[in-house]
Amino acid sequence: MAHVITDACVACGTCVPECPVEAISEGDPIYVIDAAKCTDCGACATACPAEAIKG
Repeated sequence: MAHVITDACVACGTCVPECPVEAISEGDPIYVIDAAKCTDCGACATACPAEAIKG
């Protein structure tokens, strides 16, 4: 199952460069993860300062 970004996201962009498959993009108003691309590695969740990404 792909990780998801919750409403706790502060749209800082810290997670974007951490994704090895470029599954994260800027949404409105928070970032979103493309479930079809996500490999569930967890790199984004580890990098998120707001702890807004759940697996």
